[in-house]
Amino acid sequence: MPGPDIVSRLRAAGCVFAEDEAELLRSAARSAGELDLMVDRRVAGLPLEQVIGWAEFRGLRIEVAPGVFVPRRRTEFLVGLATELALAGPAVRGRVILDLCCGAGAIAAALAAGVPGAEVHAADIDPTAVACARRNVPGAVYQGDLFDPLPASLRGRVTILTANVPYVPTGEIPFLPPEARTYEPGIALDGGPDGLNVLRRVAAGAPQWLASGGQLLIETSDAQAPHAAAAFTAAGLTPSVATSADLDATVVIGQTLTTKRCRSHHGFVAGGTCRRVFDVIYP
Repeated sequence: MPGPDIVSRLRAAGCVFAEDEAELLRSAARSAGELDLMVDRRVAGLPLEQVIGWAEFRGLRIEVAPGVFVPRRRTEFLVGLATELALAGPAVRGRVILDLCCGAGAIAAALAAGVPGAEVHAADIDPTAVACARRNVPGAVYQGDLFDPLPASLRGRVTILTANVPYVPTGEIPFLPPEARTYEPGIALDGGPDGLNVLRRVAAGAPQWLASGGQLLIETSDAQAPHAAAAFTAAGLTPSVATSADLDATVVIGQTLTTKRCRSHHGFVAGGTCRRVFDVIYP
């Protein structure tokens, strides 16, 4: 067990779960000197995950380096929805999953684990994040701006496209917790004046990459969801919104049109075209 002085230092620095954090730091340190250094970094405000080098996400240990966006637990809701959709139809082995703005690769890694046999791709603009993702994701990871670095062979083949885009409005950045504001890249947080700049770009580009009947899932805030859904509609996607009160999470889902009758969802079917994915509010 870590000494009481470590717990006291963490508690004094504002760590609510000081005892738990002290134990994690102790288990990650390879020597007493390294433990002291790690405690110093945590007390200085560095996110715990960046100090110990990993974050837990959907039962996986995701490697996280200093300066990389730390996966949030709320994003597990998006992964759960995407996994359900990927497993809903036949031929799971033929699924092609793409995660944009992948950061350390938590979403892509969790989907690879949850959808065995799927072909998984991920991309991010930040080279530090891409280096992490390449150690976490059992698939191809590309560096570049959204769709730009993707191989042409993916065009029109993606069945599940996820994107945890930056969605904090620029004016709200100063009010974020110091851990995020100081130690995570602004490019992973700042979504522009209304927080939806990157979301609109992803929605606009998605139809070119999605397969017939493919689905786009993007995390956003509850207040932004109607505007995000409008962006999906403008891009030619049929939107719906799912929320989790437990995780305080909101995900907008958009589907491309398909020429086959929908058998996996009890949605509206007109002229053999599936026009609905989810219209469910999760408790």
